[in-house]
Amino acid sequence: MQCLPDLRGFARFLTREKSAADDLVQETIVRALAAQTQFQEGSVLKAWLFTIQRHAFYEQNRRRSRELEIMQDIEFDAPASDAMPLRQHNRDTLQDLGEMLWRLPHLLREALILVGAQELSYEDAARVCDVPSGTMRARVSRARAQLAELSGRENMEIHSESENKIV
Repeated sequence: MQCLPDLRGFARFLTREKSAADDLVQETIVRALAAQTQFQEGSVLKAWLFTIQRHAFYEQNRRRSRELEIMQDIEFDAPASDAMPLRQHNRDTLQDLGEMLWRLPHLLREALILVGAQELSYEDAARVCDVPSGTMRARVSRARAQLAELSGRENMEIHSESENKIV
């Protein structure tokens, strides 16, 4: 029960949708209960549950991959007049840290969420993602660097636009 808030938080970052996150948490608990005999004493329960959740998420994504492709095609084909101007949209997106996180590649975002938001050690996060701990450290480092770069771009755009207004 103590891991439920963490599972829900990780699921929200994976799915980006509240109802899908709730479904993923439920699926994780069902799978964990079915596989409870596989849990090894002395292991980190949170990491074990995150591993189950991550695998369930990727399974669901594989099943829905064609649906997502179709939805993306529809989204990209939408007329430009229906959308906000791109420059304004990008500025608004970069102002929110949550939005900047979504601009990161999936593997980097996942690493940053596990180590930063979920407070797993590099070693536990590496076990969740089935990679060496050095790879996890490198992913977190690259994710932080890309966030700093995105944040810098936002500041440069705002500064540049304010200079243009002064002139």
